[in-house]
Amino acid sequence: MAGGAPRVVWSIFQTDPQRVSAKSVAQRLNQLKRPAHLVWNPVTGQIAQSLPPTRAACGLPGDLNRHGRVCVQIRVLGSVDEPFTESKLDGLDDILTWLDSWQVPRRWPAGPPLPYPHSVAEQGSLRVWAKGGHFGNSQVPGTHEGDPGPIDVQRIVGEHAVDLSVPRPRQGMERAVTMER
Repeated sequence: MAGGAPRVVWSIFQTDPQRVSAKSVAQRLNQLKRPAHLVWNPVTGQIAQSLPPTRAACGLPGDLNRHGRVCVQIRVLGSVDEPFTESKLDGLDDILTWLDSWQVPRRWPAGPPLPYPHSVAEQGSLRVWAKGGHFGNSQVPGTHEGDPGPIDVQRIVGEHAVDLSVPRPRQGMERAVTMER
């Protein structure tokens, strides 16, 4: 891992969580040589871990898999059309506790992901990405994926989900602002 702020990327594995297990999806992703750190079925609460967070997964373009002290990739069984946050979230507390142990901040700095298909055109910001925290796959710089769709980020990270703070000026870059009448 390349260092920097720890982060997690939430993405969808398009399937019916009522019929498919997290374990079988994790096995399929391993066969495709695209393992995620975790595969989660929010309906049953089943969680399958394929990789330790100190090892890069394979779901992001370029070297983004290696950004951060950790860059955890979670594949959620579900659909971009039906946000997984509108159903049961069995196992979420266990995932969040595990992410807390890796010091992933409970914030969603890019704001809530756009609905599909609008999310396909979303341009991730390297500046926002550098803050770390939670991201939808569509919010990662350089991706062309549209998942996870319009999820309710507050159901995942809590009421302080979105970081709307205004950046401070760089030291020595402050300017006096004058108003003309």
